[in-house]
This record gives sequence, structure tokens and C-alpha cells, in this order.
Amino acid sequence: MQARSIGNLGEKEAEKYLKKCGYKILEKKYTSKFGEIDIIAKDGEYLCFVEVRMRKNSDFGTPGETVTRQKQTKIINTAKDYISKHNLDGYFRFDVVSILGEEKGNKLNIKNMELIKNAF
Repeated sequence: MQARSIGNLGEKEAEKYLKKCGYKILEKKYTSKFGEIDIIAKDGEYLCFVEVRMRKNSDFGTPGETVTRQKQTKIINTAKDYISKHNLDGYFRFDVVSILGEEKGNKLNIKNMELIKNAF
């Protein structure tokens, strides 16, 4: 399976997980000239910009640890664009859903999924 397809499976699983954690999904795959945000959701009074990261194993670090400073900057700038275009104020947060798993056919065999609130 292609990386994009695996990523889409991961994002769908992350969306389900976030809903179980009480998040309300507002938007998926928001793009701007700065980059893309996987999921935008509400968690109580916070508007959360969520990055979904997947890996097959943690031999070289967890999926959450792969959100580089450069990637964080892209997400932050994309979030600023979203906030500006929607004329929002309030509390904002950057979360990461870290998934360890492998694809099995058209499904994802998840070994571990972790929500990292206020990741950066």
C-alpha cells in the first residue's frame, strides 16, 4: 500500500480516537500556502490543530518525535492562516496523535496510539 493510503488510514483512526476522547472534529486536511493540518478539532474551550504521525516501529523514535521544528513551523503558520481567515480568538493548542502500526490489507493493525496534548 502507498504511503499516502497508509497515512489516510492513520488519519481516519486518529479521527475516531479523538472523538472517543471527546474532541469535536471541525475540519480535515486544511491546506494553505504554508502547509497542511491533518485535523482541526475542538476539545472543550480549545481549538486544536492536530498532526497525525505513523510509524511501523519505534526503533528510531516514536512517531510523535518525528514532528520536526520545520514541520512545527509549517503547522503553526497554517494554523495562523486558519485563525485569520475564520476571524477566531480564544484558546489554541497543537496536539499530535502518535500511531505505531502496520497496514494489513486495507486495514491498520494498531499496536499503540497516543494523544499528545500541547505537543509544541
